[in-house]
Amino acid sequence: MAGAASALFLLDIKGRVLVWRDYRGDVSSVQAEKFFTKLIEKEGDQGSQDPVAYDNGVTYLFVQHNNVYLMTASRQNCNAASLLLFLHRVVDVFKHYFEELEEESLRDNFVVVYELLDEMMDFGYPQYTEAKILSEFIKTDAYRMEVTQRPPMAVTNAVSWRSEGIRYNKNEVFLDVVESVNILVNSNGQIIRSDVVGALKMRTYLSGMPECKLGLNDRVLLEAQGRTTKGKAIDLDDIKFHQCVRLARFENDRTIAFVPPDGSFDLMTYRLSTQVKPLIWVEAQIEKHSRSRMEITVKARSQFKERSTATNVEIEFPVPSDATNPNVRTSMGSASYAPEKDALIWKIKSFPGGKEYMLRAEFTLPSITDEEAPPERKAPIRVKFEIPYFTVSGIQVCAH
Repeated sequence: MAGAASALFLLDIKGRVLVWRDYRGDVSSVQAEKFFTKLIEKEGDQGSQDPVAYDNGVTYLFVQHNNVYLMTASRQNCNAASLLLFLHRVVDVFKHYFEELEEESLRDNFVVVYELLDEMMDFGYPQYTEAKILSEFIKTDAYRMEVTQRPPMAVTNAVSWRSEGIRYNKNEVFLDVVESVNILVNSNGQIIRSDVVGALKMRTYLSGMPECKLGLNDRVLLEAQGRTTKGKAIDLDDIKFHQCVRLARFENDRTIAFVPPDGSFDLMTYRLSTQVKPLIWVEAQIEKHSRSRMEITVKARSQFKERSTATNVEIEFPVPSDATNPNVRTSMGSASYAPEKDALIWKIKSFPGGKEYMLRAEFTLPSITDEEAPPERKAPIRVKFEIPYFTVSGIQVCAH
């Protein structure tokens, strides 16, 4: 097992200790002062912004949230990613209990904070980090009950993310596939970078301890079974599952088997590094009619099927920082000049597939220019939008 954390510190913005919990007895509160000295040194070094510091045999891992630093100190060779994830989970749990994590909320809830730290980490190893489960037996004053609560089954059970005894009159499951497409295109129209980041988001309202099974149109599975699919098979990269998924079952037959948490959660996140054509293609033409006047023509064309519609389309086009008096005309939507961004922002509420819209804008430029001024920067055109009920990857999810 990877090395454990020796202690956990909660510090204010000036490095003073608010709370610290010693788990292994091999560090002292002096480590907080040494850590803050190292942190100040890191802030002065622009090339060193990582959340890790090392000093005299002690490794410090930290995150900052509002005006609080959360830091673990360890004398062992610990798993840095695991402890950083744990610190983020600590933030989530404290926000669940106190609405917001800041210095004042910690000072007002010392007793609950120490109780939580005792349950969330044991001898330096992370334990229970599910806020819903912890709140069943660690109560704040608002929740505190007269009778002594026994630990919920989830703490002593293998299924730590779900309590027993959940009952619904109507069992319901909602599944959404949400994908974000990031594409970078150069001025010649060539795609420089293209990737798709997706998530399977679920909301479950099921009674008891149900076991759910889902399948994907995953190329690895289909080729192993020697069959093809009516649609296209996909290659998923960087798959990350919620802790409820049985990884051994997925490795064996690519079935996603799990006992879901109650309520909303991300079942799976993934990435595809395949080439994706831009769903909304933007072309821009700039004409300078004289030293004091500039005209911009922007064409936006949707390159997806007519049955789909992009919503909340926002096209941000850079303009010179000294441009003034904009005169803008659009064939659809509205456009506004944002001088604080040196940009023209074109918003289209609804953009159906197979359509093309146009924008024309005229700007006034100063008649006198500085001959020694640096060359004008060429910022990229940014396009943001959403397409409901549409996935770029073609991922298909089926229930078993």
